[in-house]
Amino acid sequence: MPEPAAPTVIHFYSTSGEYGCFSNFSRHSIFLKKKRWPTSEHYFQAQKFAGEPDEEEIRKATKPSEAASMGRSRKRPLWRDWESVKEQVMLDAIRAKFTQHEDLKAILLGTGDATLVEHTERDSYWGDGGDGSGKNRLGHLLMRLRDELRATEPK
Repeated sequence: MPEPAAPTVIHFYSTSGEYGCFSNFSRHSIFLKKKRWPTSEHYFQAQKFAGEPDEEEIRKATKPSEAASMGRSRKRPLWRDWESVKEQVMLDAIRAKFTQHEDLKAILLGTGDATLVEHTERDSYWGDGGDGSGKNRLGHLLMRLRDELRATEPK
């Protein structure tokens, strides 16, 4: 009997789903900037306020949803260059996550050449907007990281 074909598109969003580890809310801590961050979401949101007290306050948030809410608040002074650096910050966060957790690295590499899509109507920049019209930037960054990791794997 032939092996089932690998999926060509992998949707992720919920941390409880099959590829829940691709979510920035997954409970996988990362070590960056000489600190441990509870999740990649904590790190990403906090970097909007790098060098300010808000950065540490967000790092200490009890849940990733709380960190996200704090980071999205415009009552805080957003880093002036945020729009030009946010994708690099996200890439740094997910690179740390998938290189500091060997099990996650294996899952990402195990996706083969599948297109990775953060499937949510809540976000049309990092996700697909729920209907495929979004930019899916998180999915694209994960695929870029997968290519980087594959290139550094021993043959």
